[in-house]
Amino acid sequence: MSNPPTGSARPSAPTAERTAPAGPPGPRTGPLAPASPASPASSENAPRRKAWSEGLDRVRTAATTEPGRLRVIGAVLAVLVLAFGAVTAWQVTERATAAGSVKDRSQPLSANAADIYRSLADADATAAGGFLAGGQEPREVRRRYERDIGHASDLLVKAGANTSGSRAARDQITKLNRQLPFYTGYIESARANNRQGLPLGGAYLRYASETMRGELLPAASKLYETETARLDSDYGDAKSWPWAATGVGLLALGALGWAQRRNYRRTNRVFNRGLLAATAASTVVLLWLVVGHSLARSGLNESSTHGAQSLHVLNEARIGTLQARGDENLTLVARGAVLTPGGDDAYEVSYKAGMRRLVGSGAEGAAAADSLLDRAKDLADDPKGSAPVARALDGVREWQRRHADARAKDDSGDYDHALPKVIGAKDSTGESFDRVDDELAAAVRHEQDEFDRAAGDGRGALEWMAAGAVVLAVLGAAGTVLGIGRRLSEYR
Repeated sequence: MSNPPTGSARPSAPTAERTAPAGPPGPRTGPLAPASPASPASSENAPRRKAWSEGLDRVRTAATTEPGRLRVIGAVLAVLVLAFGAVTAWQVTERATAAGSVKDRSQPLSANAADIYRSLADADATAAGGFLAGGQEPREVRRRYERDIGHASDLLVKAGANTSGSRAARDQITKLNRQLPFYTGYIESARANNRQGLPLGGAYLRYASETMRGELLPAASKLYETETARLDSDYGDAKSWPWAATGVGLLALGALGWAQRRNYRRTNRVFNRGLLAATAASTVVLLWLVVGHSLARSGLNESSTHGAQSLHVLNEARIGTLQARGDENLTLVARGAVLTPGGDDAYEVSYKAGMRRLVGSGAEGAAAADSLLDRAKDLADDPKGSAPVARALDGVREWQRRHADARAKDDSGDYDHALPKVIGAKDSTGESFDRVDDELAAAVRHEQDEFDRAAGDGRGALEWMAAGAVVLAVLGAAGTVLGIGRRLSEYR
């Protein structure tokens, strides 16, 4: 029996996979099959990440490496140094502008407002003195009156051009411009009647004086108060401490110090030249800010105490002397026609009240602690300022003695001898008044010079600080970038 040979054995039937008929290719199944593409609808519904979120992720990823951390530190330090320079320039510019306003705008406007008041009060006193001289008014008295009115008008025009931002000041200027023609009209009517010897002239003069004291001088006083309040506001703005700049500067220096300490601990290098330069620049800006602003405050404080405040008291004293002189003249003009509720001469009562404000009370006007001239003398910080005030004090006491003599003559019915003691060229109260006014004017000129010097020093301490802070901040930021860049180069 024979068996079939093994080598010629019939091959087994092929598996289904091998015998499957070839057909068109189709999608593969199983773990190797690719995922089917998403439909348009599903892609539209998928959440999208915002650009800032992706950027934040990149920063976080970068911050996990030392080069990334260095870049973040360098950027933060540069921003802090630049912010310090910008804030310093901003705050210094504001204070320099306010200091410039103190010297060149608000104080001159306050002085002009006081001069308006003084010119109007002097015009009123001069007009009354000219009326007392009779129908033939002295030419010099007439010229002085016209000079006062013209000067007040010019100052009103100047004040109107420079007080556009203050409604209160504009209202008072408008009132003065409206009432001043009425006053001058009443004065001219008084003069015309006085030349003709008509008693109606005295009534016109009293009405003119009432207009001056009831309308013009109160408006001038409010204008002066408004401009003085603006001066005080400018002083406050100029002297306020730049806290924001100081705080940002300390923060920048602290951050620079921390960065250098970090650099030392990681590399054992004591100094990083770029960071050291940035620290030096920031330190210079901060010291410049502190020292410069302190010097500016010192100069502005001096200009306020020994300049603006002295001028304020001296201006009040000059106004007080003018009002007292006007009351003295009107006492002789009215001849008892204007009385207080108690039956006393109203102008004489007003004169005595004005003298008490000037030199205090006492048998001969001994200075009191709260008198205007005594305060002016205390505020004067050198002999050139105090000496004129001391001479003015002596002049006021002499004026009081002469006034008492004139009143004694007039009260006894001796009007003809009382008149020359008031308006005479020699040994009269008018002579004493002129002396006092001249001495106070000299004191005002000296204190104005003192103010200009001190205010100029205060403003000068802030000059170039803003520009210097910006330049040093840019140099400091550049040093920061270079210092960090030097460290980054070690990783390349």
